[in-house]
Amino acid sequence: MIEVKGVSKSFDGKSVLEDISTVFLPGKVNQIIGQSGSGKTVLMKCIIGLFDVDSGAVMYDGRNLPDMPQSEKKMLRREVGMLFQGAALFDSLTIMDNVLFPLEMFSAISREEMRKRARFCLSRVNIPQTAYDKYPGEISGGMQKRVAIARAITLNPKYLFCDEPNSGLDPVTSLVIDRLIEEITEEYNITTIVNTHDMNSIMEIGAHIILIDKGHKAWEGSKDDIFTSECKALDDFVFASDLYKKIKTRVNAG
Repeated sequence: MIEVKGVSKSFDGKSVLEDISTVFLPGKVNQIIGQSGSGKTVLMKCIIGLFDVDSGAVMYDGRNLPDMPQSEKKMLRREVGMLFQGAALFDSLTIMDNVLFPLEMFSAISREEMRKRARFCLSRVNIPQTAYDKYPGEISGGMQKRVAIARAITLNPKYLFCDEPNSGLDPVTSLVIDRLIEEITEEYNITTIVNTHDMNSIMEIGAHIILIDKGHKAWEGSKDDIFTSECKALDDFVFASDLYKKIKTRVNAG
């Protein structure tokens, strides 16, 4: 569980986040949504520790990140998995070596155990053995994202952060990635936080969602609550297109 308590952040005297509080629970996909410039990316970076908060607390199962000594923060990093926008695989490393990388950096297990763990993770995200010796440039974008998920879970993370995981993917492949993230989150009881503006993803796997609008938490709920919300900021974000406006009208009409 990650709890955000009264987090505020500013840059050069300009407020970007103001008094944000929420709880991200394990075993479900938590999403941070909002328009460009709303502050959602800054919030995620504050939660991860890439930005220091001006005030407030970021609690990892009762441990306040801003108060942690560097040694404890280093240990916490081993409990965190990251899925970057664009996959961010190493072009010069094979698929297998990309997944082995976190194990080589942070694990003390034998080389044989590392390879066994890497094979398990690749298998879990449905990467065939025929791809293990290929390089990222030789596989599709969707497969690259699945490899990135495999790399993110090699160290059995308690916390998983995903930054726009569907960026650049077609709708069908995006759905595959969404369901994979959801399955892994539930299977391993991970506290997963996804930064997204993908409406299909929000409506498909958004178990717990917070909307950031102009630096404030404007709304909080689940995908099932979206159609009955009376929050204008949420409506302006979610139902911006005519298609979603029609869907909301039909849903509310019963």
